[in-house]
Amino acid sequence: MTPKLVIMVKEPHPGRVKTRLGRDIGMTRAAWWFRHQTRALIRRVQDPRWQTVLAVAPDFEGMQSRVWPAHLPRVPQGPGDLGDRMGRLFRSLPPGPVCIIGADIPGVTKTRINAAFRALGSHDAVFGPAPDGGYWLVGMKRTGRIPTTLFQDVRWSTEHALADTMASLPDQRIARVDRLRDVDTVADL
Repeated sequence: MTPKLVIMVKEPHPGRVKTRLGRDIGMTRAAWWFRHQTRALIRRVQDPRWQTVLAVAPDFEGMQSRVWPAHLPRVPQGPGDLGDRMGRLFRSLPPGPVCIIGADIPGVTKTRINAAFRALGSHDAVFGPAPDGGYWLVGMKRTGRIPTTLFQDVRWSTEHALADTMASLPDQRIARVDRLRDVDTVADL
């Protein structure tokens, strides 16, 4: 069972990605930053120890896009909030460990991804916390059924997102890896 690293990406259109950052530096500059940050992240984290998969949005446009590397497999994110989309990824990919990350975290490295997959050796789930109360990585071992409570009642984009998500995994052994900052505003840059 080859581990899978899923990177959630959106087509980098001004006004559709990094809108909070766009309010600080302009929507076109924010989209440009996201596109180049994402391409650098993809290059940095590809590794033969895991398969890198792009979860794309919007679905049709992302599956056809020439923005992202053509050699990487793609899956559509589908509809719903972040929890709906991540839950669908965890339930639809082949069995084995899966870690999901966003594309807006400059500090992600192969070493940090490997630490998350190693943590899944003795835990059911792993999180990479963010200073704002959210998380930059969520991973699951996926040797059994995914809990139906996963991502239930999570207050997304708040300081409660990590705590709420962990609470949605009762009776699961949970590990944490390094704390990293994502980029939402000019101050984060």
